[in-house]
Amino acid sequence: MSDISIVIASHSGYGHTAQIATAVADGARSIAGTHVHRVDVASLSDADWELMDAADAIIFGTPTYMGTASGAFHAFAEATSKRWMTRAWSDKLAAGFTNSGSMSGDKLHTLQYLALLAAQHGMLWVSLNLLPGWNTTTSGPQDDNRLGFYLGAGAQSFNDTPAVHDADLNTARHLGRRVAEHTRIHRAGLTAAAH
Repeated sequence: MSDISIVIASHSGYGHTAQIATAVADGARSIAGTHVHRVDVASLSDADWELMDAADAIIFGTPTYMGTASGAFHAFAEATSKRWMTRAWSDKLAAGFTNSGSMSGDKLHTLQYLALLAAQHGMLWVSLNLLPGWNTTTSGPQDDNRLGFYLGAGAQSFNDTPAVHDADLNTARHLGRRVAEHTRIHRAGLTAAAH
C-alpha cells in the first residue's frame, strides 16, 4: 500500500500547543508509511498550502484564547475560503486539538469550531475515541484523556510554566495514531472503489 501524508496545521502562542503538535506528529509517524508535515498557520508559504492541498489528512491545532481559537488560527481559517470554493479539501480526513491554561477553558467550543471548519470543507472528522480518565476515585491526573474530551484532544497547561502534562501528550499521540490508522483505511477504500 502506498504511503499517506498528514499535515498538522497549527498555531502556538507560547509553545504549549507546539509541544502537543509534536506529540500528535509522533503518534501519526508510529504508523508505518505515514509522512507527517507541520505548518505554522501564522506564517504560511505557498509550499505549505501545497502540502495541505496534497495531504490525505489535515489535523488542526490551536490554543484556546477567550473561548475560541487564536486570532492567527481564525485568520488561517478565513484564508482557506479559496479551497472551500473549489472543494479542494473535500473528503480529506480531519481532526483537531487544543490547549488552554484552565482545565475547561471552554476548549470544547474550540474543538467544535475546528470540526465545523472541517465540515464546511466537506472533510471527514476523526474523533478521539478514547474513554475519559480521571473520573473515578481510583483514577488520577496521569490518565490519558484526563480532561474527558471526545471530539478531539484537549490539553491543559499552566500559564506560568512551559511544561505540558504527560497525560495530555499521551492523549495527543493517541490522536495522531488514530488519524494515521483511519487515513490508511480511507485510502485503501478509495483505491478499492476506483478498481
